[in-house]
Amino acid sequence: MVTLLLLLLLVALGRWQLRRADEKRVLFEAFDKGTDVTTAIGPRTQALPRYQHVEAAGHYDGTRQILVDNMTDADGHAGYFVITPFALTGGGWLLVNRGWIPLGPSRRQLPEVPVDGDARTLRGRADHLPSPGIHMGTPAPLRPPFPVVANFPSRADIESLILEHDWSPAAELVLLDPDQPDGYLRRWQAPGFPPLRHIAYAVQWFGLAGALAVIYVVTNLRRSKAPGVVA
Repeated sequence: MVTLLLLLLLVALGRWQLRRADEKRVLFEAFDKGTDVTTAIGPRTQALPRYQHVEAAGHYDGTRQILVDNMTDADGHAGYFVITPFALTGGGWLLVNRGWIPLGPSRRQLPEVPVDGDARTLRGRADHLPSPGIHMGTPAPLRPPFPVVANFPSRADIESLILEHDWSPAAELVLLDPDQPDGYLRRWQAPGFPPLRHIAYAVQWFGLAGALAVIYVVTNLRRSKAPGVVA
């Protein structure tokens, strides 16, 4: 019974990794195809697919920015994502991720992230706000002074902080294109492991299940052939 339960568990883990590979394949394909067409965001633009390439006219509000903590670059260095509100021409707001910036000399000394409020048209990708793998407890409400440091803030957290409620439904967040001005380090990619990594994990789980089955069969064959053992 123990062997059977372990076999079922290992096979289930392998199948779960295959499902994750399918999900990641869809996600990575969406990211790769996101820039095929650019959609202009206006006050009435409805929700767009994740990673859809967009452009929006308006201006930044550099007085109410958010630094999303516990973000790392490709080399594992700690820092912040710089999230800046963007007022759309004609009404409504977007949140723009202007990129990653490293920690300062200490957490008490926040990096300077200035940006002017001149009219502009920016380009980027529609995305979600960063979210944790596991939610731990209830975070404390966000309060000024700005820039405010936050751990995985939600849209509701940000609305309460900057006191704006007229948000465009087009995108929860826009990842600013690497060639756009007034940004920081931007090496955008689909999150998590690529599909092949999940397939490799699935092969490992199935391999362990196969090894366990072989060990069980070989062990019981030896026991059945041992002197004095009745099969």
